[in-house]
Amino acid sequence: MATKSASAPKKTTRKSAAKNQLKFSKEQYIKWYKDMLLMRKFEEKAGQLYIQQKFGGFCHLYIGQEAVVAGTVSGSRPTDKHMTAYRDHAHPIGLGTDPRVLMAELYGRSTGCSKGKGGSMHFFDKEKNFMGGHGIVGAQIPMGAGVAFAEKYNETDNCVFVSMGDGAVRQGALHETFNMAMNWKLPVIFIIENNNYAMGTSVERTTNVTDLSKIGDSYEMPSQSVNGMSPEAVHEAVEEAATRARNGEGPTLLDIRTYRYKGHSMSDPQKYRTKEEVAEYQAQDPVEHCLQVIKDNKFLTEEEIKEIQDWVKKEVQESIDFAENSPYPEGKELYEDVYMQEDYPYIKEY
Repeated sequence: MATKSASAPKKTTRKSAAKNQLKFSKEQYIKWYKDMLLMRKFEEKAGQLYIQQKFGGFCHLYIGQEAVVAGTVSGSRPTDKHMTAYRDHAHPIGLGTDPRVLMAELYGRSTGCSKGKGGSMHFFDKEKNFMGGHGIVGAQIPMGAGVAFAEKYNETDNCVFVSMGDGAVRQGALHETFNMAMNWKLPVIFIIENNNYAMGTSVERTTNVTDLSKIGDSYEMPSQSVNGMSPEAVHEAVEEAATRARNGEGPTLLDIRTYRYKGHSMSDPQKYRTKEEVAEYQAQDPVEHCLQVIKDNKFLTEEEIKEIQDWVKKEVQESIDFAENSPYPEGKELYEDVYMQEDYPYIKEY
């Protein structure tokens, strides 16, 4: 049995967190709660539908990690770009993508965000600046730096947020990318969604450097560890990193220490950790934390809270209805969207 990673955030209670002097507004806490609750309920339903064989392929749930997306979105600008790995359902939800097209994508329907061709691991929304979930481990790291290079070249003042799991930091492309990104001072923030176990092996068993923020030291990249169970902490770290990037000071590495309540994927038996450990992190649940802050500060009445909960439930159900009533892609779609140019010079005929 693997031991709990040294990268775990310190345990805090919901009550004590709620009583701290608030740095954020009533509106921000309500939005965090509403967005994270939608992420949570969408994922819970996706897991149920997967077991019912409503859709196939792989399915990696984000349950427990919602504060990472919530804090990143609130700490960034709508014009910034976001890119992640294949645990990608919550990112577009946080950015405002209609959950209906996301559920349709899970179902492989033509109304999905990737026209039913990508499925769970390949959500994409250009309008919301979500540059996709990527199935090759670590592939998004150099790709995200490339997007940041384009932003700098075009003098847009935008940042690029590139998320990866703690297992992906073992890819050699990360080191090549870090070197180039620092050398060129690219406006990119690298986010390690450090849930301690990669696919199923603890951080301590894969590296002698259990503080993953230290990886940036070799490149003199500003780096820090962040409590990923707190949307407040994530927001502050992201905002600081984005300011640095917009000022032309280059990348930042954020080791955001979070936890997934479910397995790596739906086929993961989770034998590498104890139920007690999972329960310890669930006691720090970011959704419940925001709800407690809202209640303690009387930001909403019980009736208003229930209205949000009912709205989320309705959104998820309508997403399922939309997906199940949407058509599958036609056969000709096999030959569409393969190349951007219709007259691509090297392939004239199929």
